[in-house]
Amino acid sequence: MGSLQSVVEFILNLGAAVFVPALMIIIGLIVRMKVKDAVSAGIILGVAFLGMNVVIGFMIEALTPAAQGLAERTGIQLTILDGGWTSMATLAWAWPLAFLMFPLQLGINAVMLAFNATKTLNVDLWNVWGKILTAVLIVGVTHNVYLAFIVAAVQVVVELILCDANQRQIQELNGIPGVTVSHSMMIFCVVLMPIDWLLKKIPALRKNMDANALKDKIGIFAENHVMGFIVGLLLGIAAGYDVAKSLMLAMQAAAALTLFPMVAKLFMQALSPLSDGISEFMKKRFKNRELFIGLDWPILAGCSEVWVAIVVMVPVTLIFALILPGNGVLPFAGILNISLCAPALVVTGGNLLRMIILGVITTPVFLYVATFFAGTITDLANSTKAISLKTGQEITWSTIEYPVFRYIMAEASRFSIAGLLMLAGWIVLLVFYVKAMRKRTAELEQLG
Repeated sequence: MGSLQSVVEFILNLGAAVFVPALMIIIGLIVRMKVKDAVSAGIILGVAFLGMNVVIGFMIEALTPAAQGLAERTGIQLTILDGGWTSMATLAWAWPLAFLMFPLQLGINAVMLAFNATKTLNVDLWNVWGKILTAVLIVGVTHNVYLAFIVAAVQVVVELILCDANQRQIQELNGIPGVTVSHSMMIFCVVLMPIDWLLKKIPALRKNMDANALKDKIGIFAENHVMGFIVGLLLGIAAGYDVAKSLMLAMQAAAALTLFPMVAKLFMQALSPLSDGISEFMKKRFKNRELFIGLDWPILAGCSEVWVAIVVMVPVTLIFALILPGNGVLPFAGILNISLCAPALVVTGGNLLRMIILGVITTPVFLYVATFFAGTITDLANSTKAISLKTGQEITWSTIEYPVFRYIMAEASRFSIAGLLMLAGWIVLLVFYVKAMRKRTAELEQLG
C-alpha cells in the first residue's frame, strides 16, 4: 500500500503540465503515431497548459487587489477566509486516503469503457483531487469513509456521462474533434440547463450573442482587447483607483483577454494530430466505436465569452457577498469563478448575455455552499496542519466547484428526507440535461 501511495504521489507531483502531456505522448505511440509527431504534440500540450497558467496567474494578480479595494470601499465585514482552489487542493492531498482515489477513477473509467458505458478516456488525472475533496467533505459531514468513497465513485461516473453528452457542443466551441472536458466542474451544467431553458423562452435571449455576433452588432467594442479594457477600467474606478492605476488595470485586463485565445490555439495545435491518430486507430480496430479524450477545462479557454463573463462576475460576486444574509465568506483567492462560467459557456453554446444572467442567478449558491462547508474545511486544515490558521480563523473556497452536487451529496449522505428528495430531483435534472444535449448533438451534426 505504501509503495502504491509513493508511485501515485510521484506521478501527481509532476503537475498537469508534465503529467498530462507525458500521458498523451504514450497514448499517441500506442495508436501508432510517428514518434516525432507524438512527442511534438505532447510538448506543445505542456506549453499550452503552462501558458494558460501564466495568463490566468497574471489575470488573478491584476484583478484580486481591485476586488479587495472594492470590498473595502463597500465596507464588507466577513470573517471566513477564501483560500481558493490551490488551498483546497493542498488540503485534499493531505488526506491520508487521498492516494486511493487515483486507482478508483482509473478502474471505473476502464470498466465503463469495457462495457461501452462511456466513450471517454479521461486523461485529466491530476484533477482527481476534486474527487478527493468531495470525499473529504462527505467524511466531515458524516464521519463515514465508505460513504465518502461511494459518493466519489458516483462523481466519477457522472463526469464521464457528461463528457459524452457535452463532447459535440465542446467541439463546436473549440473546433477540436475527439476531445471533451472531463473536469468535474461540468457537473454544474445540470443545474444551469433548466434555468437556461427558461431564459430561452424570452425571444430577445434566443438571439445569437456570442463574441462574433457582438462584433457584427457593436463593432470594435466587442473585440477582446477593447472589452477587456472597458471592463478593467470600470472595475478600477469601482475599486477607488486613481486614473493611472485604473488605466493600468484596464490595459492588464485587455492584455489577458487578448492573450487567452492566442494561448488556446496551442491546445488545438497539440490535440488535433492526437485526435486524428486516435480516431484512425479506433476505426481500424473497433468498427462504429468512437473514443473521446477527456481533458481539463482550458481546452475551452479560446472562447472569449468565458473570460468576459468571468471578469463581469467579479463585482457581481463581491456585491452578493455584501448583501446576502447568512453569507460569511469574503471572495478573494477564488474571485475568478471559472467553475461557473465554463459550464455556462457549454450550456448556452456561447451566448454571452445568457451566461452573465446565469451567473447573476447562481452566484449566491456558491457563496452559501462555501459558507456551509467552512467548518468542515477548517477542521481538515487544523487536523492535517497543511494550512496554518490563526485560532478561531475559518477557511473555505468562495467559488467552490459544483456546489449544488456537493451540498446535495452531503445532505443525502446523512440520509435526511430533505437530502434524499434533493438527490432525486437532481437525478431528474441530470436525465433532462443528457437528453437535451443529445438532441443538441443531433442538431449540430445535421448542420455539419
